[in-house]
Amino acid sequence: MPNTKPDLHFDSAGVCDACRSAERKDNQVNWDERRKLFEKTIAPFKGNKHGYDCVIPVSGGKDSTYQVIMALEYGLKPLCVSFEPTVPTELGKQNLANINKLGVDLIQFRKNPEVYREMCRIGFLRVGDNEWPNHVGIFTVPIRAAINYKIPLIIWGENPQLEYGGPPKSTESNILDRRWLEEFGGLLGYRVSDMEAEGIDRRDLTPYIYPEESELKEAGITSIFLGYYFKWDARAQLKRVMEAGFKCKDDGPVEGTFTNYENLDCALPGVHDYLKFVKFGFGRATDHACLDVRNHRITRDQAVDLVREYDGRYPYISMKDCIDYLGITKAEFDKIVDSFTNKKIFELDENRNFKRDPAGNLILKYPVKKASELIGFEAEQSVTVR
Repeated sequence: MPNTKPDLHFDSAGVCDACRSAERKDNQVNWDERRKLFEKTIAPFKGNKHGYDCVIPVSGGKDSTYQVIMALEYGLKPLCVSFEPTVPTELGKQNLANINKLGVDLIQFRKNPEVYREMCRIGFLRVGDNEWPNHVGIFTVPIRAAINYKIPLIIWGENPQLEYGGPPKSTESNILDRRWLEEFGGLLGYRVSDMEAEGIDRRDLTPYIYPEESELKEAGITSIFLGYYFKWDARAQLKRVMEAGFKCKDDGPVEGTFTNYENLDCALPGVHDYLKFVKFGFGRATDHACLDVRNHRITRDQAVDLVREYDGRYPYISMKDCIDYLGITKAEFDKIVDSFTNKKIFELDENRNFKRDPAGNLILKYPVKKASELIGFEAEQSVTVR
């Protein structure tokens, strides 16, 4: 994992906080005690007089399917709330319907397509994120539903800072609040009020506006990460959710990585992941490879091979869906992507244009190294790759 990752910190031994968190999960956390704490935490919410005990934000993905399974196992009566993906896929629709079949009520918020498309266009142009309004809506709509239906408990999935790295205090947090959303929710320094400044009517932005603290306090809303109470392991959980009807992509890996079980609900995440790669020099394959190393499934050298093969490939499939959705040309798409590409970490030609291989992929100045290749490497580089 490179030190270009936002919010990733390395200690004096050169080990990142995501790996330190993995060590604590393996050796220091008493998961039986955390399970008991979960039971104690949810006990006051059971039998809510207004009907549902909790809200579970769901996409139909492996994580939200697992959240629903666990809530039912511990005797909760959930209301599942889904924010419609940008461009829904058939597989995603099937997996969302499967959650419904587990025996829960489910609401899907279907966004105003014209307003949402304009927000996607603005997000792509301003901060290099075509999925910006989705990152907002998946957090705000479930909270709005909790307030409206008088459901005081919201159960989210993993704590991303614990699994992927972040400030030490955030890795031990069991709650999701406004501060977490603004710091880690993928807003990239942009705010809903900035969309209003772009000319979008504030009333059309209602679903994306986080409730005021007074509303949350009056409703008694508590938001918790399930991953604080149960050891989060995507591959172990995958077996369980597949037994419950969840389906993976059966014709190969998802674009941008080597796995076939994530980002199945929408056609455009490949563009989002590529934008992360051009900004920071790593993509979804690095995230997945690092998780597999931390969970002792592969060696670091095996992970390096996977990253070299899959990370940062130009997203030809999702690019086509993206330009169709936004109504732009490939040339316009590439120009916007290049405007966010980091010139410090990618090779440039004599005219300071980005070098690309024959397949159109960018060339990293500091490619990830195997252990046998690291001798003398770190001392030469301004970007440390570990």
